[in-house]
Amino acid sequence: MKRICVIDGQGGGIGATLIKYIKQAYGESIDLVALGTNAIAVAQMLKAGANQGASGENAIMHSVPGADLIMGPVSITWANAMLGEVTPRMAVAVMSCPAPKILLPLSQEQVILVGTVEQPLPHLVQIAVNEKIMEVFEDV
Repeated sequence: MKRICVIDGQGGGIGATLIKYIKQAYGESIDLVALGTNAIAVAQMLKAGANQGASGENAIMHSVPGADLIMGPVSITWANAMLGEVTPRMAVAVMSCPAPKILLPLSQEQVILVGTVEQPLPHLVQIAVNEKIMEVFEDV
C-alpha cells in the first residue's frame, strides 16, 4: 500500500481538501498520513479522512522518510513559512526525503511563483489528485 504524507499548517484547510479528494478517488488503497505544523491542522485532516496523524517538528521529521509521496502547499518547503509554523528543520526534512512531492502553488508569503496559473483550490486539488498522483504511482 502506498503511503502519502499530506502536510499542512495553520487551519489545515488545504490538507483537509487534499485528503478528502484523495479518499474519494482512491478509497482505502492509499495510506494517508496527516502531518501538521500544529494540532488544529491535524485535527482537520483527520476529520477529512486521514488514516493517522501527528503534529509538530519531530512528527514531520520522523514520518516523511517513510513516505512514498508528499503533498501540500509549496510553502511546506520554505523555512519560516506559514507565519513561522514551518521550521527550518521541517523544510529540510521535506526536501531531503527522496519521495516525489506534489506541491500546490499556494502561499501567504511575499513570493510570486512565475509560470503558475491562478486557480481556485478545488481545481488545483483535482489536478493533483486525478492527474499527478497517477503519474507518480502508475500502479494505483
